[in-house]
Amino acid sequence: MGKTIAYLRASTDKQDVKNQKLEILEWAHQKALYVDDFVEITISSRKTSKQRRIDEMVQTLQDSDTLVVTELSRLGRSTAEVIALVNELVSRNIRVIILKQNLDVYKHDMNSKIIITLFSLFAELERDLISLRTKEALNAKRIQGVTLGKPKGTIQKSKFDADLPRIKELLVLGLSVRKIAKLLGYSNHYSLNTYINKRKLREQA
Repeated sequence: MGKTIAYLRASTDKQDVKNQKLEILEWAHQKALYVDDFVEITISSRKTSKQRRIDEMVQTLQDSDTLVVTELSRLGRSTAEVIALVNELVSRNIRVIILKQNLDVYKHDMNSKIIITLFSLFAELERDLISLRTKEALNAKRIQGVTLGKPKGTIQKSKFDADLPRIKELLVLGLSVRKIAKLLGYSNHYSLNTYINKRKLREQA
């Protein structure tokens, strides 16, 4: 028999995490089950899956394990993200239990397959609605004469920014872009060359 992992997440209120833990412990007591581990985090849902400890939790779970959460919204930022995660776990023979929605999803159960199919349809509908709203909003702005997109010539942030002083120093010394990329540990000197050209760093050297 596999282990049972509980995932707890709240945006800012630590008390909410405690409440989730109590809810899961009460459920486990009623079912005469033992929760082996709690993955807890207080962080916004807008953060990445790694920051929300989702990646860590997924790596922890193994075949025949069980994941328990108080509600679906704890698992992702959107319906599509939640469904993708549940599908991945179920495909790995991991049982997913969601208390608020009273769902118990696992691989070999026909009702679970129906639930996942419906969720997938809802996720697709959500994507379509978001796309439609975005297109309508952009079209409305065009009609109003609003210029869309970033102003021409806008310089975006780059991974090379962290080494900018060093890049300038090496250009002054007369090193080629290829050598600079090698010294700084960059595999693609073409990208570095584009970075240098856009910022006209040679003229500053």
